[in-house]
Amino acid sequence: MHWDPRHQACIPALTIDGEPKLTKVSGVQALRDADRISAVCGSTPGETAALLEWLLGMLYATDHYPETPGEWLTWVEKREPLAPAANRLASHDGTWDLFDRERPLGQNAALLRHLNTFGVGPAQLVIEHAGDYNQHFDHRHLHHPQPLPADAAWRAMLTQHTFGQGRRARIPGKEMGFPAPFTNLSTCRLGSRVRIFALGPTLGDTLRLNLAPWDGEPGTLNLTWGDRQRRPFARTGANETRRPDGPADLHTVLGRSIAFRPAEMPDGQPGIDRVLVGPGETLADLPAAYRQDEILVMRNRKFVTLKPQASRDLWCESHALYAAVAERVKGSDLYGRLAMLHSQRPELWAVGLLADKGNPMSWVDDRFPFVPGREANLRHASEQGSAVAEYAATALQRAAATAREHAYQNPKPADKPSQLARFNGEPEMWAGAGVQFHAMLDAVADGHPVAATLSRYGRIIRSIATDALRSRLESLPPTGRGLHTRARAEQRLKEELDSPKAPAPLKEITP
Repeated sequence: MHWDPRHQACIPALTIDGEPKLTKVSGVQALRDADRISAVCGSTPGETAALLEWLLGMLYATDHYPETPGEWLTWVEKREPLAPAANRLASHDGTWDLFDRERPLGQNAALLRHLNTFGVGPAQLVIEHAGDYNQHFDHRHLHHPQPLPADAAWRAMLTQHTFGQGRRARIPGKEMGFPAPFTNLSTCRLGSRVRIFALGPTLGDTLRLNLAPWDGEPGTLNLTWGDRQRRPFARTGANETRRPDGPADLHTVLGRSIAFRPAEMPDGQPGIDRVLVGPGETLADLPAAYRQDEILVMRNRKFVTLKPQASRDLWCESHALYAAVAERVKGSDLYGRLAMLHSQRPELWAVGLLADKGNPMSWVDDRFPFVPGREANLRHASEQGSAVAEYAATALQRAAATAREHAYQNPKPADKPSQLARFNGEPEMWAGAGVQFHAMLDAVADGHPVAATLSRYGRIIRSIATDALRSRLESLPPTGRGLHTRARAEQRLKEELDSPKAPAPLKEITP
């Protein structure tokens, strides 16, 4: 059984010839027809990001990339054809077979002999299915025999290499003959941070926008574990790290040690029915050249890399993204180059994996408009827009506290959290604020005056917050205490929104 992603239909793509149509293309076709494809469309945001990473790696590996920022601008503005890279990829030397016995694509052949004994079902390969790589204590569902199609397995493998989380895998190192522990997984390159892509109108535009200039050798293309000296899993090498030798290496790092057992799907197509997933390559701290898209945010009085947070939507941090473009303090990075554009208005797509102590919870992603020359206005609007929503949320918390105090005369301490939650309209406010925030940014990007746009946005957020509180207070009985509680809570919210500390857009018009 053989399977090669260069020539197999393995990348879900939206074509733009005539009526838009979702189809699958091979790796070679994706590059050759990149300007006739609007986007690649993985089953999750993380899978889409992993496919873009792989295609970028292929461009570097085929020696098709700009060498200077000026050349990058020419590539982007004049839409440099990517067909030469497709031709080179089609004839690239190396083993590209997903099921090769000695050099399986993206995998560690040393694990193949252990598949029958220690392998589990394909669920462990898929981040969204495998969870923390252990799932439930008895593991029985991991042995579900239903095979996974080869193309889906390949995409899931790319996603693991890119976003895999640091936990303990189900591989008994001693029983497999490894001298060092083989169960401790490291978080992969993008597993703990938000990745930013600049999106153009076609896949070709997107790839050119994100193809950072490189003036040296592109480095090693990582096709299989045995192609280079990698982490040896010896006792002395358990904590070994390495630095990529170029962008081709960076975008194709094998962040997991993986093995597949081939199987035939019910329709006769190739698939897999058993997998092993163990620790892979661990990267050292990366220099700025390998962190072109990194966004820094202030946390505890110091700048740190933007990471997904369960308590904070990505749009609340968009001002940091626009600040990276406006300030351009890092020199030649993605944001410095975007500021050079003349004829394109890319979207900025932020994607990350939200996890709790290595246990994946959900993918988070969001899109933000970008117009060269308007980055200062977008930054101001996003900063103020986020501040308006944050303040409205705090005001709702305080109004909920007032409602609780008047509704419950002698509450038990253990009951206070649930009582507060009863009256706190924050969830409804945040749900509505996100939509209005994006509408406000779009208006600024289209050239509408920032002050007027923020004023309109502030009035809408105030109305949403007021309605959210009133909705929560409807559960109060229509009695003296209920009516009194409602009046005091609504008055508290009004006082908070009209406070001298409140952002100006919230105070301009009272409902």
